[in-house]
Amino acid sequence: MKRMASVFGIWFALLWGGSAAAITGSVRIQTGLVEGVPATDSSITVFRGLPYAKPPVGELRWRAPQPPLPWKGVRKADHFGSICTQPAAQGVPGQKIDEDCLYLNVWTGATRSSERRPVMVWIHGAGSANAGSHPLYDGEELARKGIVVVTINYRLGVLGGLATPELSKESGRNASGNYGLQDDIAALKWVQKNIAAFGGDPRNVTLFGYSFGAGSQHMLAMSPLAKGLFKRMITQSHAKYPRDPVLFQVALAYQTLPQAEENGTRFMERLGVRSLQELREVPWQKLVETPGGGGGRIVDGWVVPRNYTDTYAAGKQHNVLVMAGFNKDETGAVPDTAFERVNARQPGPGGNNVPQAIGKLSVYQDFARQRFGAMADEFMKLYPATSDMEAFRASNAATRDNARVSLWMWANTWRNAATQPVYLYFWTHAPPGPRRESSGAYHGSEIAYVFNHGNVPDETWTEADRRIGDTLSSYWANFARTGNPNAPGLPQWTAFDNKTEQVMELGAQFRPIPLADAEKVAFWKRFYETQPAR
Repeated sequence: MKRMASVFGIWFALLWGGSAAAITGSVRIQTGLVEGVPATDSSITVFRGLPYAKPPVGELRWRAPQPPLPWKGVRKADHFGSICTQPAAQGVPGQKIDEDCLYLNVWTGATRSSERRPVMVWIHGAGSANAGSHPLYDGEELARKGIVVVTINYRLGVLGGLATPELSKESGRNASGNYGLQDDIAALKWVQKNIAAFGGDPRNVTLFGYSFGAGSQHMLAMSPLAKGLFKRMITQSHAKYPRDPVLFQVALAYQTLPQAEENGTRFMERLGVRSLQELREVPWQKLVETPGGGGGRIVDGWVVPRNYTDTYAAGKQHNVLVMAGFNKDETGAVPDTAFERVNARQPGPGGNNVPQAIGKLSVYQDFARQRFGAMADEFMKLYPATSDMEAFRASNAATRDNARVSLWMWANTWRNAATQPVYLYFWTHAPPGPRRESSGAYHGSEIAYVFNHGNVPDETWTEADRRIGDTLSSYWANFARTGNPNAPGLPQWTAFDNKTEQVMELGAQFRPIPLADAEKVAFWKRFYETQPAR
């Protein structure tokens, strides 16, 4: 969607040479010539559906991605590649689902390949309708701010994460699973080799993504295979302290290799197959429809050698700059206006192993006893409730406090060895539309503002939303450019330090806010230390 240029837009236009036509004609990359097409704004060129690996089909199913095949002539990059396998009901409308899905997309406003613009690589989440080609991840507006934007597909679910003893033996590394993570790494290697052709700087690559895509970044930051492939990362929901039990209920969870192999063996039994050859002959549709095939990340000793705690203790995470945060109404919190809906549908605490909003006093009390054990009485004094409504509000408050404290504690642990700055945030803006009262600042609600567009059905932006989008995307673009989100005209965002217990509120307001009351912060810290290190 087009809009009036803001002060930030004018600043970026001046910095990057105004609105001259972006790269036109064919561009040579390692596998051949490609030709993009104009975006909505003709000063931006988009290259859709560029293969970064061979199709992972047949004998390449459940193997590390292989280099893409070259082509002759000019490849017209005018349509997206197929999205990776997922249930048809969860696909992106109008886009084909297929195993042959390892494609990426590039938006650039560079007028010459010799430019060296900052590069941002988006890693999407793993829920429904997710692919690098989803309209929500359109990179045009960020490209207008001087960024070369890359969005990628990667293998999901069973095809992205199955582990079995046979696959581990076949690999030659005594490891299996993590194929989706290996796809991410292959895409980042493609960026290193090819992004300069689009006016991007391979030495200045920032990862960004939300939910499972944020979890992928944490794993990449711990993987020796990804060393040197990126300089910064922005993890949008999530970054959790390794002793926070919520970590294993969200997109940061992982399995050990023995656990994953055992699950994979049971999956083969459910399918009724006895060999890898038989397994590779099963149609992908049947694989996707059969439960229990894996799809999460695995501490396999190769792609991911250690868990969070051991990695940070050894100082083996990549020393990259980080921006990380959470949303106000996610991971078990909802807006206060959603009480009646939650109360009517209350399933019990932690349904489907995902934190749920609580709307019943009895459920809240049960949750406190189950989660906090000997510390339950103290928790109930800090977050008291004597009715369903009070339980609902207390649960929301506790969830939000936990998110901020856990985020801050994670940063404290990360910085024990890493020396680069960390910026922490808490997103609070509820988008307009019919979901505002029921969902608030929901999981993923910040994405359209990061990409600075209003391409969300039933969420028609107001002038205030446009200002928020311009500000948020400017923070992200600045961070990608220099490692510092700040710039003239933007509210000051102070980097993390281990003495100031605060995060930056983004959205409803732009200001630093405390983690919680001091007594509550102290409670969460003591509670975490009663939990196992992950």
